[in-house]
Amino acid sequence: MAVPAAPLAERVFVLMLENRSFDHLLGFSGMTGQDAETGRPTAINGLSGSASNLYNGRRYAVSQPADWTMPLDPGHEFTDVLVQLCGAGAVYTPGGSYPPVNNSGYVDAYAGSGGGSNPGEIMKCFSPAQLPVLTGLAREFAVCDGWRASMPGPTWPNRFFMMAASSGGLDHSPSIAQIAEWMTIDGFRFEHGTLFGALSAAHRTWRIYHGDNGPLSGSFPIAGGLEGIAPWDPHPYSAFAGDIATASYPAQFTLIEPNYGDVASDTYRGGQSQHPLDDVRSGETLIKSTYEALRNSPFWETSVLIVTWDEHGGFYDHQGAVPGGAPSPGDKTVTPGDVNKYGFNFQQYGPRVPAVVVSPRVPQNLIDHRTYDHASIPATAEKLFGFPPLTERDRRVRDVTSLISLPEPRPAPAALPEPAAAPSVTPVLAQVAGKAGDDGPVDNGTLPGFLHIAQRYDLALSPPEQRPAITARVAGITTRSQARQYLEEVATKTAAARSARGL
Repeated sequence: MAVPAAPLAERVFVLMLENRSFDHLLGFSGMTGQDAETGRPTAINGLSGSASNLYNGRRYAVSQPADWTMPLDPGHEFTDVLVQLCGAGAVYTPGGSYPPVNNSGYVDAYAGSGGGSNPGEIMKCFSPAQLPVLTGLAREFAVCDGWRASMPGPTWPNRFFMMAASSGGLDHSPSIAQIAEWMTIDGFRFEHGTLFGALSAAHRTWRIYHGDNGPLSGSFPIAGGLEGIAPWDPHPYSAFAGDIATASYPAQFTLIEPNYGDVASDTYRGGQSQHPLDDVRSGETLIKSTYEALRNSPFWETSVLIVTWDEHGGFYDHQGAVPGGAPSPGDKTVTPGDVNKYGFNFQQYGPRVPAVVVSPRVPQNLIDHRTYDHASIPATAEKLFGFPPLTERDRRVRDVTSLISLPEPRPAPAALPEPAAAPSVTPVLAQVAGKAGDDGPVDNGTLPGFLHIAQRYDLALSPPEQRPAITARVAGITTRSQARQYLEEVATKTAAARSARGL
């Protein structure tokens, strides 16, 4: 019989990376282990090599290995995912049921995103030897092959589900005009608040870390866009290992966001997030350093670490893993503007993403086939720390506490394998370099959201009389070079404010 989880996990650590599907990273791992629910031998729901998509009369099968970087960013907005899951020509009726899912349109969507010269690129998946860190971690602890993106769409709404069990109605990547409508110093609002607010109300402490190596334009955490998060709340990841090495580390819930790289140029290079345009091995290094810092800290025996990805990034996931219906959060859209662009009702999960649950009280080599989504993270915190759900989504989803079942901590490796070695040349990176250009438009992808965070920080750190000029400046940003300059100015200003506070 499993031991109650509450006394076994006193701290929760979450590391969420970017834009990779389960099959893309682990489908060819061939992993076998013990079923987390039944205790019987089992294997992951992965790939045999026969899965394929038909495009323009040609069949494109899954294959391995994958390239370290992609030549272009696969589409993963709401309309892209609709094609990927339901096939070309699929239509979503606002407020209605999602069309039948058959996972047939990944190649079609990739070709439509600019990949027509090599449409099979999207079907490439990593071999286990390419990802020794992730594969080693998954084999040592519990891998969840039924963990899904919270909605079939992009980064921002999916990360919001992790932090609020809702996206507040957001079903797309916001534009400059939209963030201008809902811009206040307070940030993006949710009817029932955020996980951070709920933790504080329950007298639990929390902390946010963000990657701080690489371009300054990628150093803003997405959590910084939320109501209640001050510019000085996020801590640089470079301090993480040292902070948790001491018994005085205060946080019971810790969120780690990667450096997203050069978001201003739309290449994401120089980051750690595993964005498709950046080298996946940088993210392997981040996973390794996070695990090893926790493993060698005073909190290892009473902590749980969840490593997952925000959404599938347009990468293939197979027909045997069709996403099902999801419980709607049931909350109201309270942020002004056209937040719910497609009229999505949030009753459909997105594709699978990898997720590994790490603790010395998790049995070795578990495989969990049950359904989870990003709202399982607030649900886990609620279960462990004793406060009520934020929405209907986290009320009804599964939390991970049943995996923390050993009465005593077991031995676990002090270190994970080294990431795969870099090749002598990286031709794909050469294709990516400068793809957006300094004069490229700013009003697409994730850049408007990062400008929103920077503007929030700028407004909060500036005297009231300067705020109209700040708002006008951001509204007047039209090129990526202007965006980069503004992001780097605000990053420098924020670092100075933190230093003045002794942080």
